[in-house]
Amino acid sequence: MSEHLDVNYARAGYHHKLAPGRRPALLMIDFCEAYFEPSSPLYAGVDAALASALRLRAAARAARIPVILTQVVVTPGGFDGGIFRRKAPVTACFERGHPLGAFPKGLTPEPDELIVTKQYPSAFFGTSLASTLTAAGVDTVVLTGLTTSGCVRATCVDTMSHGFIPLVVRDACGDRAAGPHEANLYDMSAKYAEVVDEAFAINYLAGLAG
Repeated sequence: MSEHLDVNYARAGYHHKLAPGRRPALLMIDFCEAYFEPSSPLYAGVDAALASALRLRAAARAARIPVILTQVVVTPGGFDGGIFRRKAPVTACFERGHPLGAFPKGLTPEPDELIVTKQYPSAFFGTSLASTLTAAGVDTVVLTGLTTSGCVRATCVDTMSHGFIPLVVRDACGDRAAGPHEANLYDMSAKYAEVVDEAFAINYLAGLAG
């Protein structure tokens, strides 16, 4: 392609702005020890993303906005892991009871926070998340989590497909390298979501308090 990608996308009408709604929920995708423990095959060094997500969680709780956490849990042996398990055998880290599947230090679910258990990349696939959000009147999903190129992106696409506005917080998402992180943020911004920074997201949540 001879022209710059930004020019090409602008001419096509990509990166169109999405205004967030008035009834958001905060989604914290797959924050688990597997990405923080240096000996883990999934170690990604994403402490900054967790710190950002925790600040967003505090803002959401202060504004009485629902907080939802996801985790991947498969049966020992991976029977319910399907093709995802065959394609990515490293998901053995998420077998029930495996210490790498636990929530990381600093993130303990509160009693009123929903935990969605899944076996596939998207938080919507095979779960009741869409029904739960619809019943609660949610119109916007604030997306944080790991990894940007994997479960965050898959969930972002399904958020839009289910009729919710996806608000992806770049500081609160992480990946094992800058390349896939930035490329997927760019693509989500172009086609599926509004990508914002932490300051924007916190101001947005704070503005809904009460």
